Amino acid sequence: MKRLAPVAAIVAFVAVIAACTPSSGGLGTVPPIEPTPVPSTGQASPDLTPAPSPIQPSPSTGPSASPATPPASPTATPAGTTIVRAYFWLEGPQGTAGLVGVLREVPETRAVATAAMNALVAGLTAAERDGGISSAVPAGTQLLGISIENGIATVDLSSEFESGGGSASVLTRLGQVVYTLTQFPTVDSVVFRVEGRTVTVFGGEGVILDGPVARDDYHDLLPAIFVDRPVWGAAIGNPARVAGLSNVFEASSQVQLLDGAGRVLVDQYVMATCGTGCWGTFDVTIDYDVARAQWGTLRVYEPSARDGTSENIRDYPVWLTPAG
Repeated sequence: MKRLAPVAAIVAFVAVIAACTPSSGGLGTVPPIEPTPVPSTGQASPDLTPAPSPIQPSPSTGPSASPATPPASPTATPAGTTIVRAYFWLEGPQGTAGLVGVLREVPETRAVATAAMNALVAGLTAAERDGGISSAVPAGTQLLGISIENGIATVDLSSEFESGGGSASVLTRLGQVVYTLTQFPTVDSVVFRVEGRTVTVFGGEGVILDGPVARDDYHDLLPAIFVDRPVWGAAIGNPARVAGLSNVFEASSQVQLLDGAGRVLVDQYVMATCGTGCWGTFDVTIDYDVARAQWGTLRVYEPSARDGTSENIRDYPVWLTPAG
């Protein structure tokens, strides 16, 4: 796969549209726009979006994010709708921020990648903004078209997509599009167009796009422990599946589940397929016990090799349910 390289020096960390078939299966649940006074305890289904794409080893630089304000209680996905993901930026202490997925409920469609891209350019909910999530995609950006062939999505965006921001912002918005489109198994990489013109040098920041770009071209936008399932604000299921990528010392990290009162329900050791300078995948299933459905916290962290203290901590609000 082609790699992207900035012409100008890049000093900070800094996503594309497709019409594809819904072969990825069910994609989870989303919170409603308005709060639900009494959450349904049995209808929320887990986030079933595809697992992370295979990756090639590369150096890591990012860690994690701070606790977020949960959205309204999840409900069952209504008939005639589809759940897709859009990827944004989750803020946090220095070295802990990075890309994060959220769920969007859209009218049922076979053009799920187009729906996901439209959700991305539409922006954030109030709960997501309150939870420290932002977007580098400029306001007013529109999707002009998308096609997929041989695993490559070619996405055409309006001129607003190139406007504003420094090199970090440019790389972030590119990463948001790439992660949004490559959630689908028919898309491995992305080619960018702006107003019908294939982009080779992006905007005034000199970011070179010398061919299709993929998820592994944007590892610098990830925290050290990147959870891609469940996404922020999703129902986690019980047992819960937690999957993603990490680049941590000796590939070792921890996954915690905390209930609504902050009590630790689970603290489980996780081993990735690679670590200490390379990215590896992890995928674990955990059981937990709660008496009633409630918002809790999924926390991932790295035990310090020096003294065992928690490092690279990243929190996600998740909907917990009793085992059924």
